[in-house]
Amino acid sequence: MQSIHLENIAQKAVNGQRLSPEDGLAMLRSDDLISLGEMAHKAKQQKTGKQVFFNVNCHINLTNICVSRCKFCAFSCDRDDPQAYTMTIDEVMEKARAALPVGITEFHIVSGLHPDLPFSYYVEVIRSLKQQYPHIHIQAFTAVEIKYFADISGTSIAEVLQQLKEAGLGSLPGGGAEVFSDRLRQELCPKKASADEWLNVMRTAHQLGLKSNATILYGHLEQAEEIIDHLVRLRDLQDETGGFQSFIPLPFHPRNTQLSFMQKPHGYEILKMYCLSRLMLDNFDHIKAFWIMTGIPIAQLSLLFGVDDLDGTVIEEKITHAAGAETDTAIPKQKLLQIIRESGKIPVERDTLYKVLKVYN
Repeated sequence: MQSIHLENIAQKAVNGQRLSPEDGLAMLRSDDLISLGEMAHKAKQQKTGKQVFFNVNCHINLTNICVSRCKFCAFSCDRDDPQAYTMTIDEVMEKARAALPVGITEFHIVSGLHPDLPFSYYVEVIRSLKQQYPHIHIQAFTAVEIKYFADISGTSIAEVLQQLKEAGLGSLPGGGAEVFSDRLRQELCPKKASADEWLNVMRTAHQLGLKSNATILYGHLEQAEEIIDHLVRLRDLQDETGGFQSFIPLPFHPRNTQLSFMQKPHGYEILKMYCLSRLMLDNFDHIKAFWIMTGIPIAQLSLLFGVDDLDGTVIEEKITHAAGAETDTAIPKQKLLQIIRESGKIPVERDTLYKVLKVYN
């Protein structure tokens, strides 16, 4: 019966028909990873052929002090914790300067929800970087951070985004989505933006001409139906705005979190999530494997399971490593080229907005 349902799903995918939530559940519950991979790979090839994208980026995490203290986060801490830090503007600029020699095209900035920093600090970070490095795109602040900035500044979401855009913000990352289930958010992250608030920030950003990404954090306490609901709500918003560029499924890393009793997702589950994402999100051009969270071998294998983007060089990622990630904190461009070529794909260096910078035939 399961194989018959998968055959029907495969036929719908080939015909360009939208898959239903019931189809999504069937794929999620299927143990036929090879068939799912074949379907997802075909869908990927229809979108981007043999090309696999990456960029050269630098991550900057301004502070790990956070009022939210989500149960699944190992990065955040209170202001009086020994490992607490907050970067000054000068420290931000120094980190940016240090990344220049590798030819970065993106500053990627996400942080904790600091209880004391004013909104003007974040605006000044963006303005300072853009004035000094006008040629480098700034992708900064999750929808959760944007909602928090509106709260602490007493202004609207649109006004916060407009001020940041005028200072030099180019696009938004996709973090903070977690899983859109109200049940889960109340249990795991009750102090951060709700699912509706996250979606509204993205809707507003898209209306202002700011592109963004989207994510899901899976492999903890979510149920299958909640994963499918998350994907469908993203698909619906993409139908409305067209502002999402890529979707990044993020496997949960439990070490040093309040859910440390759990195991992180294994390769089988990770690859299935990539297949599901590619097939359900028919209006997203790009499905991204964040190699920091999956490890290089799984990220490379994902290129045959619907993925067409390996993110970038990263340069000192902190958030996932706080949760016990054993991957490198950065990767050289040549290593990314090698990973992509070994999978039989064509490496394409892009900028943040997917403008092709170089094709490595």
